[in-house]
Amino acid sequence: MNPPARIHLPPIIALTQDGLALSHVDQTRALIAAGVSWIQLRMKAAAPDVWLETAREVVALCREAGVICTINDSVDIAIATGACGVHLGKLDEDWAAARARLGPDVLLGGTVNNADDARRAAASGVLDYVGIGPLRFTTTKQNLAPVLGLDGIAALLPLLGGLPAWVIGSVQPADLAPIRAIGAAGVAVSSALHAGGRVAENYRAFGWNALSSTRSLDAGPDEPNALGTTRSTL
Repeated sequence: MNPPARIHLPPIIALTQDGLALSHVDQTRALIAAGVSWIQLRMKAAAPDVWLETAREVVALCREAGVICTINDSVDIAIATGACGVHLGKLDEDWAAARARLGPDVLLGGTVNNADDARRAAASGVLDYVGIGPLRFTTTKQNLAPVLGLDGIAALLPLLGGLPAWVIGSVQPADLAPIRAIGAAGVAVSSALHAGGRVAENYRAFGWNALSSTRSLDAGPDEPNALGTTRSTL
């Protein structure tokens, strides 16, 4: 799948999280203020109407700030809110069906936990990226797949057929160098960003020096691209 408008995907995906003192909207504000360039709205426990209303606010905040916003789990919410994209887990909508509904210009990511998933992602021809892992045990994910560790993730990367991969699963700042060394495009982070309410400080610890994926921007750093984002990456 060719990326929409050859958009550059930042190396850090910042996920919102259930169960925090801050609402998902206020988490988004804090992440934007910290300089995050890609936010994924991840709401696992909300009623559909609350999810939709929250997503509308989050997408609007991200659009105003020039931040990529993707929705976890729901093509319907992504379409209804005009989000930049959607990330689908293995129990969510079929990737090909999702792409047919989304069209070619919306980001679509999928979760990869094993070799079969990796081969399926590569063969699908519809994904822009994958989230791969888990690197280690995490409390933010129910029904967690078997932990892969760094070596397990490294073994799956060649099976992806060139799809860029963001490592998931309790990633910490100390993991960045080895993750980058195995050829991953970036990391997706939740708990470590929100820890202690020190979002800006925690985000600085995840500085990756603008590691890019295979995607790039046709527009300059201060010009809007097809997804309406303008913010430069880390």
